[in-house]
Amino acid sequence: MSDLKTPPAGDDRARDDDAVALLMRQHGDIRNLFDEVEAAEGEERRDAFRRLVRLLAVHETAEEEVVHPFARRAIPGGEQVVQERLAEERAAKETLAALDAMDTDDPTFMPQLMRLRKEVQEHARAEERYEFTYIRRSSDATVLAGMAKAIKAAEAMAPTRPHPGVESAAKNIALGPVAAVMDRTRDAVRKAMGK
Repeated sequence: MSDLKTPPAGDDRARDDDAVALLMRQHGDIRNLFDEVEAAEGEERRDAFRRLVRLLAVHETAEEEVVHPFARRAIPGGEQVVQERLAEERAAKETLAALDAMDTDDPTFMPQLMRLRKEVQEHARAEERYEFTYIRRSSDATVLAGMAKAIKAAEAMAPTRPHPGVESAAKNIALGPVAAVMDRTRDAVRKAMGK
């Protein structure tokens, strides 16, 4: 998966009209991209890592803007659940930002990538257990479809790079559009320069 565009009509992912299914599929895509980065070398590794960075950045932004606010309101003890997820997200963003500043051929890149992978996997398991399960049980198809639309809208406007410290819906809404423009400009320049 090269980015978050809608898959072709024949693809079973074309109808991401269930927020939990959409997020779970993205968790799988993230795991697959980690595998791809690990297995690749040189330019292929750089390309796979850029796709991983982008997917992680937009995915987390959407969760921060859509899933966590819902969890705060709807889950018993939701504030604590969300605070724990936000702390995990900030730690992962810090690791991802450090990796994003490195060359993928740097000898310290792969050990740090493995650290990030562990952080991301633990975070995803906690989301699935403490947020997604409750959302699935407490929401009907209409709510899940509305959340899926909101997630896709948030992803379309999200920054494509990690921004540690911007883990709340309010901060994402206030700072996200500016960061997104800057990130997408940097992405275009990087692509044009062959980096």
